Amino acid sequence: MAYSHRNRPTARTGPTTVPIPHTAARTALFAGALTAALTAAFLHAPQAAAEPAPEGQNACETDPEAPPKRQMRAEWIAGVENIDWPSEQGLSADEQKAELDGLYDEAVDNGLNSVFVQIRPTADAFWPSPHEPWSEWLTGEQGGDPGYDPLEYAVEEAHSRNLEFHAWYNPYRVAMHDDPSQLVEDHPARQNPDWVFDYNGQLYYNPGIPEAREFVIEAMMDSVENYDLDGVHFDDYFYPYPAEGEEIPDEDTFAEHGGDFDDIEDWRRDNVDTMVREMSEAVNATKPHVKFGISPFGIWRNSSTDPEGSETSGSQSYDDQFADSRKWVTEGWLDYINPQVYWEIGLPVADYAALVPWWEEVAASTDTHLYIGQAAYKVGNEGAWEDPNELSSHLDFNRDHAGVHGDVYFSANSLRTNAQEAMDVLVSDHYSSPALIPVKEDLGGTAPAPPEASTTDDGALEIASGSGEAPAYYAVYGFDGEPAPDQGECGIEDPRNMLGTVRADEDGAATFDVSDGSDTTYHVTALDRLHHESPASEPVHLP
Repeated sequence: MAYSHRNRPTARTGPTTVPIPHTAARTALFAGALTAALTAAFLHAPQAAAEPAPEGQNACETDPEAPPKRQMRAEWIAGVENIDWPSEQGLSADEQKAELDGLYDEAVDNGLNSVFVQIRPTADAFWPSPHEPWSEWLTGEQGGDPGYDPLEYAVEEAHSRNLEFHAWYNPYRVAMHDDPSQLVEDHPARQNPDWVFDYNGQLYYNPGIPEAREFVIEAMMDSVENYDLDGVHFDDYFYPYPAEGEEIPDEDTFAEHGGDFDDIEDWRRDNVDTMVREMSEAVNATKPHVKFGISPFGIWRNSSTDPEGSETSGSQSYDDQFADSRKWVTEGWLDYINPQVYWEIGLPVADYAALVPWWEEVAASTDTHLYIGQAAYKVGNEGAWEDPNELSSHLDFNRDHAGVHGDVYFSANSLRTNAQEAMDVLVSDHYSSPALIPVKEDLGGTAPAPPEASTTDDGALEIASGSGEAPAYYAVYGFDGEPAPDQGECGIEDPRNMLGTVRADEDGAATFDVSDGSDTTYHVTALDRLHHESPASEPVHLP
């Protein structure tokens, strides 16, 4: 069985087993209309509490029944093994574009505001990288030119729908097989065979070799430097998930590079820490507005192992992948943490209701945002996941935890197959109103000036930027009847009045269709790319 961000074996828990998130892979494929059960990898989280009014604005009373105005709402779009996009190898450029357009349109229809798209699944690239070959998942042939730039297209189309685009990379996985000769001849892993080890039937760059780590960072940073990304995202693959009866073959590397470490496991954790810290520093130095986040396995450590751990008894990423995810948060290396909490409420060994508060507490004293990875791929499995309300119940739970800033769903294809009914319930219960993406204040940015809006004869709002730099996009709010006091101040704080958002062009112009409205007053706000919101425009009444 092959794995990816969705490739993990099951997490061992003594006599009990817990599936390992972003790695579990598909165990069944489509058979007929809905025999699709992806056992791939998994991703992130729920609804954040409404943010306080920006400084300088009057605080408005918040209706306790109102949904959060700001939430990360995202899905993973996986490329490895053609889980999501492209759906198969060898599609034409136009077919690939049409598939991605369809996924993005469905994301918008589901009330999402972000996509996490896998662009480096196996030490390869979904863009013309000077460091690594074209991905085999595009054409079926590693190094095969797809005839266009998939990353450029993916970013542009996401932004045209006002979806935030997070580029998703797997740092160390080289191949889903263990035969270096199957790699293209000029592949860096073939040119530097001492950088690579095979484990459990797959090839990996060795995290303990400094040159390999530096190369991996350089290869990923090429896309950060050359594309208009909003985020940089890693999944849970660092050192490989443990395979029974196999040892990671890095004793010689430890002897050469272990330095003052007496314990090989501490050294491995330090290798991963170093890569995370250096990638964080590189992103921040190159484009400080780009967010850096990771979606680790949902359990850091169990409290029976470490008093700082969670009340769980499942596999531990600290010990199994040498991923000290708690440290990455407390050290401030991440803009967001997106743990894969891929278990149901009430599961004894890994209870969703125990893990979300634990992660909330970890992030509480930091500037790191918390998103929760949600296992849409599990919907339809026996037990709790047979209930199409399970995912919605997770967001019900999150509403009582203000430290949760949103959710990410694994993965896009599940939301249109096995989890379609569950997502319909979730959208009805939680996503019936749009949401803005939470602001991370330490990334900078400022609210633009209030925009100007007017109506056209064909039922549209024409929007223009106010003074100063053009905004990234606009939010449009609608109110029944003629203008009323506080609409443009307090009314816009309730997302139930938000009709949607629209991307601005380079000159700050945009058009928003309001042809369905009559006797409606509209207010428009302007937002920068980091989602700081301006005061509202003057009201525009459409009789």
